Amino acid sequence: MRLDKFLGNHGFGTRKEVKLLVKRGAVKVNDVVVKKSDIKIVPENDIVTVYDEVVMYEPFVYIMLNKPAGYISSTKDYKDETVLELIEGFEHYELHPVGRLDKDTEGLLILTNDGQFSHDVLSPRKHVNKTYFARVDGYVTDDTVELFKAGITLDDGYKAMPAELQIISAGEISEIELVIQEGKFHQVKRMFKAVDMTVIYLKRIKMGGLALDESLTPGAYRKLTLEEINFVKM
Repeated sequence: MRLDKFLGNHGFGTRKEVKLLVKRGAVKVNDVVVKKSDIKIVPENDIVTVYDEVVMYEPFVYIMLNKPAGYISSTKDYKDETVLELIEGFEHYELHPVGRLDKDTEGLLILTNDGQFSHDVLSPRKHVNKTYFARVDGYVTDDTVELFKAGITLDDGYKAMPAELQIISAGEISEIELVIQEGKFHQVKRMFKAVDMTVIYLKRIKMGGLALDESLTPGAYRKLTLEEINFVKM
């Protein structure tokens, strides 16, 4: 990996800014002051320091975002703002969202540059639960719970995997929690539409064993700990 890319990935700025650090003599590789910012290093083996502080190699990053409504879960969009526009300081990591939340859906969204992690979390074969809180226009009953448990057939004929529906409160506007293991397009909304109900508010609150950090206000984010990364796959 190029030294300037390595330092850029670890928060030391653009290539131009890293080049300036090198020019000042602030950067060493294996205790030797470097003269060029584009030299190749082996991050797993070489020790890089900036002003004599070791830069710990971090090949992958995992970020928890409390997604607000109004943002697209995509890396780029020519019409709407994307969730990546909320994240600062990680531009060089080429982050992507792990799955998608609809534009008007809020809550837990993980962003990473680890493709294998994303595959493991999103594959139905891995059975990683996704838990949602929703307000639904319609009276959710025990019969609804059983329909979801049996597997709802969506509008395109696809039969969704069995889902765990819990009633928090039932009425003209019902509040529920729903656990699914898939991530089909607009899946939660389409599941309720199939039983003649409309989702009017939707928030993802959990992925696997990882719950949304409620101290994060909408639009706020933080890095996940190693323990939390493992929670996701539970």
